[in-house]
Formats: sequence, structure tokens, C-alpha cells
Amino acid sequence: MFGWLRKLRPPPGLPDALWQATLARYRFLGERPAADLERLRALAVAFLRDKEFHGAHGFVITDEVALAIAAQAVLPVLHLKGGLAWYDDFVGIVVHPSEVVAHRTTTDASGVVHQYDEIVAGEAMDRGPVMLSWQDVLASSVTRAEGYNVVIHEFAHKIDMRSGEADGCPPLPPGFLGTRSAREARAAWFATLQPAYEALREKAIMAERFGGEAPWLDPYGAQSPAEFFAVACEAYFVNRSALEAEFAGLVGLFDAFFKAPPGR
Repeated sequence: MFGWLRKLRPPPGLPDALWQATLARYRFLGERPAADLERLRALAVAFLRDKEFHGAHGFVITDEVALAIAAQAVLPVLHLKGGLAWYDDFVGIVVHPSEVVAHRTTTDASGVVHQYDEIVAGEAMDRGPVMLSWQDVLASSVTRAEGYNVVIHEFAHKIDMRSGEADGCPPLPPGFLGTRSAREARAAWFATLQPAYEALREKAIMAERFGGEAPWLDPYGAQSPAEFFAVACEAYFVNRSALEAEFAGLVGLFDAFFKAPPGR
């Protein structure tokens, strides 16, 4: 699988037919400007060269699988200073054929330990591998309207983790939004993100408990600011207009961070 990529530097080009098939399947990629597509392709090739893919439970990693994940994974860092350096804390990507059951253990404020199972489509581990369900990666080709994308979700967590434990605020560049210190930058970030998170959380609670209208943005984001950031990133990159209709300020904040060109 793309074995030749790891033997050559600089990385060679991808077979054009394979690249065009990927853009056709994931339309939110193919509709980007030509300059974006050129950089996206180069970053995807470098990603394939540097990362190692592993299939779980007999799942076979094909060129199609690897490129689909690579092309979506590099989208959030397309315009970030440093590019793929944002992902240099890990190498492995584990792909399951479908969702998996993760066994969780938590301790509450009283010191009581709780154990439970959670069905997950993906998981990003701090300084560790990324796990993805191929079923859900494929679903991203048809869930644009819902703003759903498991690859972007997990790689947004990776970006968030660059400043330590995921908390919904990635490392911010000096002078972000005109601020004079890292503390001011974080405050400016949460001044926009926190109200949006609380609005989603309130709407999710009203829908679940009182039969209110379900939020458009995935209510999974109501779990924590970290999950809200990841869920909002999914929507930002695959259905920006719908996210902007609900959270215009959040889109402006993400534009400032992800450095989206005008009109994107």
C-alpha cells in the first residue's frame, strides 16, 4: 500500500485517477479552489509517506482507504503555519471495518469508580495513534448536510491536544485576534467558543428532556468544550454555510485560526 511513497523524497505525485476518484466521492474536498487542491494533494502525499496504516480485525488497507483518510486528515492544517507538523506526535492510524465498543472507566467527584461501554466511530489518543471506523469514513461522503465527518473530528482533537489535554482551545499563534499574550488569546478564544458551546448544550438538553427541536449541529458536541470544538470543526470544513447560520461568530473565530481564504 503506497510502499513506494516512503522510499522517495520529495514525495512523488499520486496516480491522478485515484486522486480524482477521491475528490469525486468527498465533494467538500473537490469543490475547493484549485490552489487549495494543489496543496491538499501535496500534503496528502506527505501524510501517506509519514504515517503507518493498520487494519484491525482483518480489515485490509487499500490505496483507496489510505488516500480517503489522508485527504480528509490534512484539510484542517491546509493553511495552518507548520502544516503536517501539527500531527508529528504520532505515526499510527488504526482502521476498523465499523464502529467499535470502547470500555471506559471514570471516577466521579465522590471517588466512586464507574465502568461502562461506549460505541465509538473514532478516537484520537494523546501522543498516540488515531482510530477510525471505515464505515464512518465512507459515510462522510454522504453526510455533508449533517456536518458529519469522523476524520476531521479526530484530527481536530489532535490539533487541540497540541497544547496539552484537549480542552477546546488549540495552541494559538502570537498576536491572535490582536491579543498581547497567550492568556489574552485563550480568553478571546473562549469568549466566542464558550457561549456557542453552552447554546448547543442547552438546545440538546431541551430536545432530549422536553421534546424540543433537535440541534442541527451534532449534540455529541454538548459533552464538553473539547467535543464541541471537534464537532464544530467537522461542520466548518464540510458545511460552512450551515454552521455559519447557527454560529456566525464561531465561523469567524475558526477563520482567524485556520486562515481560511476569503469566501471559504
